[in-house]
Amino acid sequence: MTAPLTARSAVGAPPAASFGLSRTVRLGISRIGFEVRSYFRQGDSVFFTFLFPVLFLLIFAVAFSSASFGPPGAEISAANYYLPGMLAAGLLLSGTQNLAIDIAMERSDGSLKRLGGTPLSPASYFIGKLGSVLVTGFLQAVLLIAVAAIFFRVALPTEPERWFTFAWVFVLGVTTSAILGIGLSGLPRSGRSASAVIIPILLVLQFISGVYIQFSALPSWLQNVASVFPLKWLAQGMRSVFLPDSFAVAEPGGTWQHGLTLLVTLIWLVVGLILVRVTFRWIRKDG
Repeated sequence: MTAPLTARSAVGAPPAASFGLSRTVRLGISRIGFEVRSYFRQGDSVFFTFLFPVLFLLIFAVAFSSASFGPPGAEISAANYYLPGMLAAGLLLSGTQNLAIDIAMERSDGSLKRLGGTPLSPASYFIGKLGSVLVTGFLQAVLLIAVAAIFFRVALPTEPERWFTFAWVFVLGVTTSAILGIGLSGLPRSGRSASAVIIPILLVLQFISGVYIQFSALPSWLQNVASVFPLKWLAQGMRSVFLPDSFAVAEPGGTWQHGLTLLVTLIWLVVGLILVRVTFRWIRKDG
């Protein structure tokens, strides 16, 4: 009786391919819509990650509206000067801060444990998270650029190569930030402590990476510390897109250093993948 039963089970079982790569991708893509809707339904997440850079751009542009930045003959407005930094900060907030806090809370309230009992695989879950960060990060960048151009008349680049630089810095930056966010989500002990643990770390990085303060004005030792982390390079990459080339002399190397931006960000992408592999689980070990 065992043999016929086994045969019937094999015949009645769904094809193995339906549980393979195509199914994983399909579930992940369908998860993106759910994640995006959930993101915009959370008022605190929308304010502190999506609108926060826009708010700071408005504050700096208005507060320093009478000031000019840059060498004589190549001065630009405050809105133009701070736009690249806000774009880079947006990548960090949308990716690292949003996912680190969100996943920590999902783990704490049991959402991840329940997902572990569904057909959704970790790979599909990650596709949903990464896809949502790409969508929200892109919408945030569009909003920042639109606010700068419409309300403060910031002249946008016209050279295709600058927009190509923007594209690869954005995609690489938001992907690296998202992977690091997933990896750091295991750091908080609970969902309640997630904001208190993650936000101060990222806030310090923003202040030492040339987002709010001119990078060359920082002490050299602090510049060296910031150069270890990706945000400094993402901000520099964005400056190379939206600032005149004459501003490159103010960078530590005297150039935009696109090669180093690519290298350092890729290194942190690998570090993030290792963190995800080592630390991510549906529930905490002590849960």
